Amino acid sequence: MASTGRQLPDAGLVVAAQHGDQQALDDVVAGSLPLVYNIVGRALRGHADVDDVVQETLVRVVRHLSDLHDPTAYRSWLAAIAIRQIRDWEQRRRVIRDRLAGLDAAQDVPDLGSDFAELTILRLGLTEQRREVAEATRWLDPDDQDLLSLWWLEETGDLDRTDVAEALGLSSGHLAVRIHRMKEQIQSSRTVVRALRAYQGCPALRTVTAGWNGVPTPLWRKRLARHVRDCPSCGRQGGALVPIERLLAGISLLPVPAGIALHAKGSALTPAAWRHALLSRPRGLLTPLVVGTAAIVLGVTAVVVTRSDDPPPATYVAPAPRPSASIAAPSPTPSPSTRPTTAAPAVPAVSSPRKGVGVWNFTGVSQALANSKAGWYYTWGTQHPGITTPRGATFVPMIRAEENVTSTELARAKAAGPYLLGFNEPDLPGQADMTVERALDLWPRLMATGSTLGSPGVAWGAADPGGWLDRFMTGARTRGHRVDFITLHWYGADFTTANATGQLRQYIEAVHERYGKPIWLTEFALIRFVDGRQVFATEKQQAAFLTAAATMLAALPYVERYAWFGLPATDKDRSGLFRGATETTAVGRAFQAAR
Repeated sequence: MASTGRQLPDAGLVVAAQHGDQQALDDVVAGSLPLVYNIVGRALRGHADVDDVVQETLVRVVRHLSDLHDPTAYRSWLAAIAIRQIRDWEQRRRVIRDRLAGLDAAQDVPDLGSDFAELTILRLGLTEQRREVAEATRWLDPDDQDLLSLWWLEETGDLDRTDVAEALGLSSGHLAVRIHRMKEQIQSSRTVVRALRAYQGCPALRTVTAGWNGVPTPLWRKRLARHVRDCPSCGRQGGALVPIERLLAGISLLPVPAGIALHAKGSALTPAAWRHALLSRPRGLLTPLVVGTAAIVLGVTAVVVTRSDDPPPATYVAPAPRPSASIAAPSPTPSPSTRPTTAAPAVPAVSSPRKGVGVWNFTGVSQALANSKAGWYYTWGTQHPGITTPRGATFVPMIRAEENVTSTELARAKAAGPYLLGFNEPDLPGQADMTVERALDLWPRLMATGSTLGSPGVAWGAADPGGWLDRFMTGARTRGHRVDFITLHWYGADFTTANATGQLRQYIEAVHERYGKPIWLTEFALIRFVDGRQVFATEKQQAAFLTAAATMLAALPYVERYAWFGLPATDKDRSGLFRGATETTAVGRAFQAAR
């Protein structure tokens, strides 16, 4: 996802403010305002008290900045203060609501002009499934509204996972579970949104909603989701839900308008004056003082913009088709005069047995593979004709699709080595394209090879409850089938290194949390899939991401192997490592250095 470009105060500025530099303090508060406003506005769902809670947060920042012992931790400290103020506000609201039980508690009504969901839909013309996500966030539990406000900022690169965990006071493991559950709620809410949109098509749904006042609440989400789950008509509305992370790709927060800046040009207040006012005026000051037009741009869900230099957002974001035969190349077949060599190449040392690459035939393929220093490779098949395995490296076979489940192919797979990769993208037309039931029926034949067996590698949604892989793994447990490790594919649509690396890690962690098995990441790169075409990151962006991702993967002990997509670099495949036998791309040099 594209970064918003907002910069929080750095440690040097924080230290200067702690030592009495008033200009530095002004800059610290001004630089903190966008993040605080996004956290509070989204968590409070555009409530009229957003301005007051932001003010209270900034007051505590100014008053307690000297208590911060580690200035490098300012970001997580700031987020923690914002969350604490949100929870204090929620507690006060509960007390008031209890006292006014039976009366018209108008203070609980969100400010409709601040509803991010509606503004996102109306102003930005979101594609259908992105619209559904924006609407679905209205149905979350209150605690998940707090979490959503931080998780969204993690997705946009304004916070990292450590910041979120520290702000909420959770361990990384507990946080991963909370995020996973929140995403399940959003997915459930998306099916409700779809069913309500098709309201006239289900008489039973009209009966269920007879007593509903039209305001999204967690209680009604559960009631309506139960109906959708059990209703054949409404249940059909929940098909083909693209994972939330992919829908967020290419979207960023709406920039804070100029009127919100504390030092806006033309302000009638000097820095000293607004600082004094902030610390001494009653609640409600912030609106006329610094907010300006902020009330119309902050609320429950992310207000988002698509960058003008980005392609239009995609509604279908699964990876493009891979080779359809065991070694068929996605690029044109070489002419006879440039037939791939099988001569033994010069062999640089393998730099890591974990590091691999997807390979198909091209001129100089064997030398390029050796030069890559990959510890293993695969060809989407059970053989590698025309490709010489470098000394120290290994070939891993794959049973790609149902047509490959033959005695001959299974014998080749068994002879090729101790590992076997399962069906390739069975959830995607043009690839294995299999039902879960058919894959489960065929699986015992793969098990019979005795190989250490990797799961089918789905195109997306490996961690999604009820997704293709989830149903396969559930069926495998029921039938007593063996799956030794999980095979993953991941393609990043956000070309920002930190964001893409964080999103990949989050995906891997969620999958491991769900299945508890070792993971092989067998396809990954930075590629957007837009209207049937591929949009590649630049070589520099791919190289930076590969370097950061390899470092991140090395820190996850359950990630046993990874493989980049792919070895050849052509006009079509611009994430590749080599042009010919020896011409290394920037991505290739990053791969050679990776471990």
